[in-house]
Formats: sequence, structure tokens, C-alpha cells
Amino acid sequence: MIPVPRLRIADVVPVATIGLRTRPARSALSVVGVAIGIAALVAVLGVTRSSQAEVLGRIDRLGTNLLTVVNGRTIGGDEAALPAAAAVSVARTDGVLASAPTTELAGVAVFRTDWVPVYLTGGLAVRACDPSVLPTLDASLDRGRFLDAATARYPATVLGAEAARTLGITLLSGGERVWLGARWYTVIGILRPVELAPEIDQSALIGFPVAARDFGYNGHPSRIYVRAVTARTPEVAAMLPRATDPQFPGQVEVSRPSDALTARLAVAEATTSLFLGLGAVALLVGAIGVANVMLISVLERRAEIGLRRALGAARRHVAAQFIVESLLLGAAGGLAGVLLGVVVTDAVAVQRGWQPLVPSVAAGGGLAAAVVVGVLAGVYPALRAARMPPTDALRTA
Repeated sequence: MIPVPRLRIADVVPVATIGLRTRPARSALSVVGVAIGIAALVAVLGVTRSSQAEVLGRIDRLGTNLLTVVNGRTIGGDEAALPAAAAVSVARTDGVLASAPTTELAGVAVFRTDWVPVYLTGGLAVRACDPSVLPTLDASLDRGRFLDAATARYPATVLGAEAARTLGITLLSGGERVWLGARWYTVIGILRPVELAPEIDQSALIGFPVAARDFGYNGHPSRIYVRAVTARTPEVAAMLPRATDPQFPGQVEVSRPSDALTARLAVAEATTSLFLGLGAVALLVGAIGVANVMLISVLERRAEIGLRRALGAARRHVAAQFIVESLLLGAAGGLAGVLLGVVVTDAVAVQRGWQPLVPSVAAGGGLAAAVVVGVLAGVYPALRAARMPPTDALRTA
């Protein structure tokens, strides 16, 4: 019995790369197909992880213990009034660290000059508040100063970030005024964006005393901001409706603004699943391309296969040659795809101001998936080559 020669790894790799070296263009196209699929998977996971880290960082920075208390809206779209004693009752609620009442002044608008038609409000509102709003919202000033016990009694206003942009006021030289409620008010400060309270960004803030004098404010707040003990936030939220309006607690709405950011994480996860599916489809198309290229390679190299079989190569040697060739195509595509995915992730993260993060499981898993895809794509062509009779193969020589 003639022993079947063994094929060493040092021999199979040079033999397996013959097709890759002789047809570089076709091999490169096969690699590109796999690389696109792997790049899509890595980029989706990387961009998603970077986005989630950014959102989680913002939630940690802004806090999850801010609550807002409102009483719905009137038919005209303005915030409905809460009881006059609501602010005091809310502040005394167990678990409340700080609270700040505000009032949207219905029918009062703010304009850059007194020449602007009254209906062109730009979506801006006028709110009365007191100095407690700033620490309660953890807000900060971009320019100027905030309202205090003195300025709250005079026609002075602090603009939210969006209100300042809409009115075209970016600098404070001491003489900036706005036409507020048919009166001139001096702008003494501009706030930085308050992410958890966008209504503040779109408002001109004035003090309660001047709101009572100029616009008849009756002491009823329309929105109360509450900072609760973080661990007790849900408990405090449940108590606030009755504390706000003991007679009609069902009309009081309590919300947590940070929930909107948390919802973004759920949306991002759903979107990630969709794009991962698209990436998997792209990878499948790449695998089919590799299988097709390998099958064509087998048909074109029938003479080589027949000659090797005639010289003593066993079927498993021929099969190993094409399996390794397909594996190398997959590995090259996987490596290129991982690098491309990292580049895309970095580009998107830098463009959006995020910290780029690529999960190690995405990089390692992407490369492993490409290798597996390459092996699977080469199974049928390898079996086809191994089963080819030497005599039939040599006839094509």
C-alpha cells in the first residue's frame, strides 16, 4: 500500500496563494466585498457605542433628578396656571432639594425693536422667575449677570440662548434693549443652553415683582422645576401632584426631562439592530462573491488540479489548498473591513464631538466572522476541486 504523502502548512500556504498572486485584481474585488460587510458591522457598533457613551455622559452630567411640574395648557396653547400655594407646597415636599417656580406670561411677547409686527414672535416666550431658577436647573450664564433681588424689580431681562440668537443679541455692551410687552427692557444677561429645559432657551426671563407691576402677574406659577434626592426621584415624582394641587391632583403633570435622553438610547439600540442586519446582508453578498470567485478559480485551474493529483496529491490536499485560499481572502477582507470601520467611527465621532469608541468585540468579532465566512465560502469550491477525477482534469491541459 502506497502511503499518502503529508501536506505541511509550510507547503499549503504557498500553493494556496498561487491563485491570489496570479489574479490580483479579482482577488482584490473579493476582498472588497467582505471588507464592506465587516466595515458596516464595525462602524455601526462603533458609532452606536460612541453615541451611547456621549448620551450617558450627558445624563450623568445633567442629572436624572430634575422634575418639571405643569398643569397642561390652555386652549390658546399657553401653560395653564397652577395654584398660588403650589410653589411653597412643592418646596416643602419630602425629598425635594430645591425648587423654582416660573410663569409663562400669556399674551406677552419679546421683539428686537418696536417696529416688528406683533404676530412675528419667532416662537419666543416671556417668563417670570426668581433667582432660584439658575441653581435649580444647574444653568450658567454665557454673558452678563442673572436676575437678583434688585434687578427683579426693574425692567431688566435675561435671555435664553435660543432667544438671544433669534433676537440677534450675542454681545452685551450695556445698552442692549428689547421691546418686551410694549415696553423697553434692558438685557443684563444671556444664558448658555439649558438642555433639560428647552423652554428656558426660548424665553426672555424677568423678575416676579416687575411682572406683577407691568403685566398683572397674580402669583400663580405655570411651571415648577424641582431637584429631588436622586435615589428618591420616582417617589418624589409620585408625591408632587397632590402637593401641587391637593384638590385636583389628576390635572397635574410631572415629567423627568432626562427621560428624553434615556429614550434616545432605546432608539439607538433599535436603529443599531436594523443597520447590523444591513451589514450582515452586505457580508453575505461578499461571501457569495468569494464563493463565486473560488468556483471560477477551480474551473480555470482544472489542469493544475489534475497534474497535482497525478503527482500524488490526495483529495484532502486539493481541498485544503482551496479552503486556505478562501480563508486568506476572508481574513484580508476582515482586516481591511475592521480598519475601515474604525476610520468611519473616528470620523463620525470627531465630526459630532463624541469620544470615539470601538468595542473590542466588534473588531475581534468582525475579523473572526470574516475568517468563518471565508472558510464557508470555500467549502463547496474545495469539494468540487477534490472530487474532480485526475484524468478529466488533465484533458483540459
